[in-house]
Amino acid sequence: MKIGFFDSGIGGITVLSEALKMLPNEEYIYYADSMNAPYGIKPKEVVKKYIYNVVEFLVSEDIDVLVIACNTATSIAVKELRKIYDIPIIGMEPAVKYAVEHDKDMRVLVTATDLTLKEEKYQKLVERVDNESRVDSLALPKLVEYAEDFIFEKEEVVSYLRKQLEPFDWSKYGSVVLGCTHFPYYKEYFREILPGHVEILDGNVGTIRHLKDILDKNNRSYGSGDRKMTFYYSGIKDEDNSILKKYLNKL
Repeated sequence: MKIGFFDSGIGGITVLSEALKMLPNEEYIYYADSMNAPYGIKPKEVVKKYIYNVVEFLVSEDIDVLVIACNTATSIAVKELRKIYDIPIIGMEPAVKYAVEHDKDMRVLVTATDLTLKEEKYQKLVERVDNESRVDSLALPKLVEYAEDFIFEKEEVVSYLRKQLEPFDWSKYGSVVLGCTHFPYYKEYFREILPGHVEILDGNVGTIRHLKDILDKNNRSYGSGDRKMTFYYSGIKDEDNSILKKYLNKL
């Protein structure tokens, strides 16, 4: 089984890492469009062109299924892409529904990119599940830039997060949703800042469970033996997967 992964950059590696645990023997091809990252602060039509170009490339590599491991790309293009291609296409969605249902009496803070939070897909998701207006949203674009630049220094990242999270009365919140696949790299820093009762949620495991369900429903056989991994960084093949390994080691 050849599974394609795509993200605006290296954020989707946080999703891929879950796939490697749950489906360890498949063949994977990952495309990080880091030359054009971050998507979240760019005009929608510009980002759409990036997305279509990458997906066309991955499909030309004869993938059996595509995981769009990027909340921004999913919100902008997944609906149209499913009309164009006849392979299963799995997208990302912030774990808002789970958070709202789980935290019955508490507020929920969804963190993501500017573009994800502005998109109709996200707005409709919140409208559908948030009947009591308990969901708040916060854009954290700097985290994407930090991850792409391999900046994980605690002092710099924590300082940024403290400043962004300081205005909230955390006694009223039950969870923080990491609605960008770059953000889980910094989960431990969120945990250090936030009170113990606040859960930190992302959709990575749920996405890979969905991937496995789709493979099962299509009666697709799982791979066996050593898995094969191909990694493209801004369109250039990383022959020894050194970039991929560097980021996997941060998880």
